[in-house]
Amino acid sequence: MPIVRILLVLLAFAAPAFAQDGIHELNAARDAAKAFKIYIDGVAKKGGRPDLTRPDVAAMLGRIYDLDAFASLPPPEASDMNWLPDWFDAANASAKLFTFYGAKPGPQPDLPAVARNMTEYGDQYATAVSFMIRGMAREAVAGQMFWNELPPEHRTRIREEGFAGLRKNSALFILSTVCAAIQGASKPVNARLVAAALRDTREVWANYLYPQDRARVIAELADLPKWAPDETARADLATFTAALQAVN
Repeated sequence: MPIVRILLVLLAFAAPAFAQDGIHELNAARDAAKAFKIYIDGVAKKGGRPDLTRPDVAAMLGRIYDLDAFASLPPPEASDMNWLPDWFDAANASAKLFTFYGAKPGPQPDLPAVARNMTEYGDQYATAVSFMIRGMAREAVAGQMFWNELPPEHRTRIREEGFAGLRKNSALFILSTVCAAIQGASKPVNARLVAAALRDTREVWANYLYPQDRARVIAELADLPKWAPDETARADLATFTAALQAVN
């Protein structure tokens, strides 16, 4: 678990009672992520390629990236920090399993392997990115609520660094995964899925990202709408960028 996540888990122990809806969904996603890893490991041992469209495998991914269940959750609360980071970690780890499947280890990324996976598993990657963008946005809101509820004497340097790291990582995530998901999308529907997630969470990011990170996201996404394979995706990206520009 990355250090930022460890810090967030530690600080969550002081939060109010668990949000039972979120805990239920987390447990289902976490169980599915474990089953998915077992499947991937088994395929790798046989030297095969994962079939993410196989009904049982698709069901695993459907539980990990359950957008409908996520959308039906009650509004964010500070207590979300008890379970939400774990759900995101399960989602992120599962995405890496198929995104980097078969990639050779080394100091440089195995671009041919990653490119093949992005093409073959583009539908699943777009779903994963859409889910994680929305998950990070909820985490941003819940985390700020949690911080505001902390007594001043509990706002330790470690906790402060944990939240600062999360804010920095959010910008990096948007730049790295969104560009790959939209610019590399072979299907317009996948580009629309990711762009819509940015559009729907734009107000969160506009106020949550550090000013220098907002500027970087704006600059690096400036040309992305030209590459988006769909007019709706381009419009949603423009809406997202405009929200960031309005704050900067």
